Amino acid sequence: MGLSILGALLPVMLVVGIGWAVARRGWVQHSSVKDISNLVFFVLLPALLFRTMANVSVSELDFYPVGIYFLAAFIVFGGTIAVYGFNTVAAARGLAHVFSNIVMVGVPMVSLFYGEQGLVPLFTLVTVHALVLMSSATIIFELAAAREHARDSADRAESLVRTLWQAVRNSLVHPVPLPIIAGILYAWSGHELPGVVDKSLQMLGAAMGPMALLLVGMTLGYARIGRTWRDSLRTALIKCLLQPFVFFCCAFVLGARGQTIVVLLLCAALPIGANVLLFTMRYGVAQEEVIASVALSTIVALVCIPIVTLVLAPLLL
Repeated sequence: MGLSILGALLPVMLVVGIGWAVARRGWVQHSSVKDISNLVFFVLLPALLFRTMANVSVSELDFYPVGIYFLAAFIVFGGTIAVYGFNTVAAARGLAHVFSNIVMVGVPMVSLFYGEQGLVPLFTLVTVHALVLMSSATIIFELAAAREHARDSADRAESLVRTLWQAVRNSLVHPVPLPIIAGILYAWSGHELPGVVDKSLQMLGAAMGPMALLLVGMTLGYARIGRTWRDSLRTALIKCLLQPFVFFCCAFVLGARGQTIVVLLLCAALPIGANVLLFTMRYGVAQEEVIASVALSTIVALVCIPIVTLVLAPLLL
């Protein structure tokens, strides 16, 4: 099992390392990293989200185990906000604590561990993972940013209603919720995507994961990680160890058992997804810390996933 884990994680680490080498060699200038981030956030990510949601058959999916997964995620996210306060830094840490790399790392790892049957609950989670976590994170980020702006503004009399309206508007008119909502509406229409459109979106979506990982590496190459390593290591441990433990406790208390639950337990222990970095770059907060957390969590997962799958998983079968 250790070799299987290593085989699934090493390609991710290698792609991040290539991005780091590209930055260190100066093949991509530091000033261009933001432009690449915009390309990923405004083009590749929306294409992936829309196509995924447009092709989903919601009526055929079992969302009860996934609901337990999100219950654990919200507990950890809410705990992060309670500890660090309602601000964009806490929102960035909270998202890093719960957002798993379920596509780039999860798909090959679940396939190796549990075969094709294990991919069914994973894909069920994939269909709503971005919808729930990224949309919720967008709202939290926008509310926190609006609160910080109101606090720092000279006009202290800015109404709460206006602040909330701006936050909700910015949360909806956003490159994450819009393609998700559009994809769901298209799926409900019962029409299939035209072949040319579907193929184009597939090509763009396929580029999302590698480009996001390269972006992590390039930003890592220009970042100073030494001063954030303690916070980053703590974030990585919370993601890869505390998050799956909270999920285990929720599933155990609610009496949820079986392979589906075990697969989602593994998903909870996966490294931090690179999409978290896109949020930090968009809102300009905790970038170095999250970059280091993404990299460190990939290494930490090599230790935590065997613990989770060998110690906790058998208790849920």
